[in-house]
Amino acid sequence: MRHGEVENPSGVLYGRLPGYHLSELGRQMADRVAEHLASRDVTHVCASPLERAQETATPIAKAHGLVLDTDERLIEAENVFQGKTFGVGDGALRKPDNWKHLVNPFRPSWGEPYIDQVVRMTGALNAARDRARGHEAVLVSHQLPIWIVRSYVERRRLWHDPRKRQCTLASLTTFTYQGDKIVSVGYSEPAIDLVPVHLRAGAKPQKGKGTAQGKAFGA
Repeated sequence: MRHGEVENPSGVLYGRLPGYHLSELGRQMADRVAEHLASRDVTHVCASPLERAQETATPIAKAHGLVLDTDERLIEAENVFQGKTFGVGDGALRKPDNWKHLVNPFRPSWGEPYIDQVVRMTGALNAARDRARGHEAVLVSHQLPIWIVRSYVERRRLWHDPRKRQCTLASLTTFTYQGDKIVSVGYSEPAIDLVPVHLRAGAKPQKGKGTAQGKAFGA
């Protein structure tokens, strides 16, 4: 699961920075997904150590009477632009100081290598599989790592256009195992009616709309 909306009035790319919590809307998203999953056979709930993921996972764990676990491997990807504004229409790409970080979109040069994200996220998935074998587990993470591990499993190239990620706020990307092997991947959006239109999967970024001028940074 991707976490819910974050309170980010300054519109920075918050990445792994501490102190970024769910907004009121984000808490509603978390509660909605907890309700959606209440009847599922969930025996393990785990989250990234970042506040927004922990706060999203808490109502899910509570609904199933489980203690929330934390896995560092579910954390957001590293990014050199963390703590800065970096979005569509803000002029960041015209700043010479940023160019050295944008030379290789295939690795990528501005942050954690995609393959490193695959390794840690696959490890977290497999650990959850073992903890909940024969049942279901819920892991709460962040948009980029979720999309990258899904792309790997579905045998797509890892470099991509960020605007085309199918990983809306509070969405569920489901990996189904048969034994130790992933046999299918699913996707659903149980809180889609709560997600602002410009922040939904595939939507074009719009400056000046919604929280933080429409920017979904550090997601």
